[in-house]
Amino acid sequence: MPSNGGQGAWMRVVAIAGAKGGVGKTAVAVNLAMLASAAGYRTLLWDLDPQGAATHCYRARARVKGGAVRILAGKRGLDTYIRNTDHVRLDLLPADPSFRVVDTVLGSRRWPDRVIRKLLRPLDRTYDVVILDCAPGLGIVTESVVAACDLVLAPVVPAPLSVRSLDQLQEFVDERRPGMPLLAFLSMLDERKVLHRQMVAQVRSDPRFALSAVPVSSAVERMGLEQIPAVMASPLNLAAVAYRRLWAEVEDRLDLEAPRGSVIDLTAGASADAAS
Repeated sequence: MPSNGGQGAWMRVVAIAGAKGGVGKTAVAVNLAMLASAAGYRTLLWDLDPQGAATHCYRARARVKGGAVRILAGKRGLDTYIRNTDHVRLDLLPADPSFRVVDTVLGSRRWPDRVIRKLLRPLDRTYDVVILDCAPGLGIVTESVVAACDLVLAPVVPAPLSVRSLDQLQEFVDERRPGMPLLAFLSMLDERKVLHRQMVAQVRSDPRFALSAVPVSSAVERMGLEQIPAVMASPLNLAAVAYRRLWAEVEDRLDLEAPRGSVIDLTAGASADAAS
């Protein structure tokens, strides 16, 4: 049962976070948001990374009127800034370059760890799933996100230093929300490499890790060019299959209410494209 970071009975919040970048964080946010909406859930993807990669993948402009200061002030509801995407049941709260200084903005607030939770609360009956694509790092924003979410999802590339970063994230989460579920998964996996195969064997005994692992794939790399989630553009690709399996594990952990919308089969009509 999720800890439900202070949100209502319906909405579940997933934070995709990590101490370091370049681990496939945004790719999983973009694809899981698509899969959640296709599964029938009303879904919001909030791009908290000032680089705006998730925003770009959904063909939106990384700019919000008033920027981080206005959003975090909370004088207007988040629905003021949310935009529709081209996909049914999937909305986007775009990134903004001003989020580069969001730690400073939050640091000036009396209760910075409560800000994200307070902003999300009015959306409780609007969305079933909220996915937060966090910027790399373990600062004040991540602290506020951890206070608001029901599950922390952590991509880990198959390298010892990346696992060490996971330990840092785990410690960070445990200090702020004891008992908060954290689900890690191997990302950018290339089983042709000995080290990667060794890491797969190593994490099998680590209960923090999901059964699913996302392989390195040109389909994921093309998302920035095509501006389409891999699970739509190449639904039979090995990475897309892995994202679907990962979503199934996430969905199970969130203990969601039954979806209210009809399910969309993203694989319908897909050709057996290469697993590259």
